[in-house]
Amino acid sequence: MTVYFIGAGPGDPELITVKGQRLIRDCPVIIYAGSLVPAAVLDGHQAHTLVNSAELHLEQIIDLIKTAHAQGHDVARVHSGDPSLYGAIGEQIRYLRELGIPFQIIPGVTAVAACAALLETELTLPDIAQSLILTRYADKTPMPAGEDFDSLARHGTTMAIHLGVNHLEKIVAELLPHYGADCPIAVVHRATWPDQDWAVGTLSDIGKKVAVKGFRRTALIIVGRVLANDSFSESSLYRASHAHLYRP
Repeated sequence: MTVYFIGAGPGDPELITVKGQRLIRDCPVIIYAGSLVPAAVLDGHQAHTLVNSAELHLEQIIDLIKTAHAQGHDVARVHSGDPSLYGAIGEQIRYLRELGIPFQIIPGVTAVAACAALLETELTLPDIAQSLILTRYADKTPMPAGEDFDSLARHGTTMAIHLGVNHLEKIVAELLPHYGADCPIAVVHRATWPDQDWAVGTLSDIGKKVAVKGFRRTALIIVGRVLANDSFSESSLYRASHAHLYRP
């Protein structure tokens, strides 16, 4: 018996790995994050137990897994995006280790990757940004020391901010001194879902554009010069003068 933490991707049911889809169709027990995982991701399943974890607290989820373990039934624990990023799997894994229950993590397409595809951009352009910071807004849960926006923004590189659209005005105020008012920024709502939408602007005007859209939740903020920059060097990888193992 194994618990599979499966990344279902950002929303589009076709953006799940072949392995993740196979496990969902094979596992007799499925516990899925119904508020974020579309029903179509579960198409073709043959599970005898199908539970929406949005209605449960942690101990109830663990009790379901304990029951499945006692019966020898594999569990598909389905999360949105990639389960290792803001997936709240760490606390579940801690319980499973204490109980001696085997588990595996099946990676998934992240919301950041989906937003980059939608915005038709590369997040790490030569000369512009070679690092990507994934972070979130500190609301109910505080950030660890050194991970406040002021500290992270000093790098000036591409930043993806989760769970922050309701605090966009405060976020912009903290980013402005480091990125500048003309820095491009995008706010993407429910990337790859049928009702996906987005607003693109600069730090000086994004607040007004998002207010018009009315985004209140399930949106990702991406800020950085890569969003509107054609003045960057070509990579060494495909440069004719650059030799490597596969192209002497």
